Amino acid sequence: QVQLVESGGGLVQPGGSLRLSCAVSGSILRFNVMAWYRQAPGKERELVATITSGLNTNYADSVKGRFTISRNNAKNTLYLQMGTLKPEDTAVYYCNANTYGGLSAYWGQGTQVTVSS
Repeated sequence: QVQLVESGGGLVQPGGSLRLSCAVSGSILRFNVMAWYRQAPGKERELVATITSGLNTNYADSVKGRFTISRNNAKNTLYLQMGTLKPEDTAVYYCNANTYGGLSAYWGQGTQVTVSS
């Protein structure tokens, strides 16, 4: 069975930084596209960033220039480095992984990020 476990969430001040991790039970080489999503109270789920097996990345306009997505195949882990955090970044962040051809998709349980003074 495939499990994704997020960690690194918490309370940070505006302007601060935080790194989220998504540990996968097994090799992430099976996943082409991996991504981070987030959902804030009263808002729709939002795609934050994606990364492919070829290390191509894409970011939502709201986080471009502030967030960096990366993956470490040796550690079977996906990361999201978040900088210059704003109160608007407050949300539950979810890890997502997709197999080649989009045949299977997996999700983590989410980790809370709160940006507040």
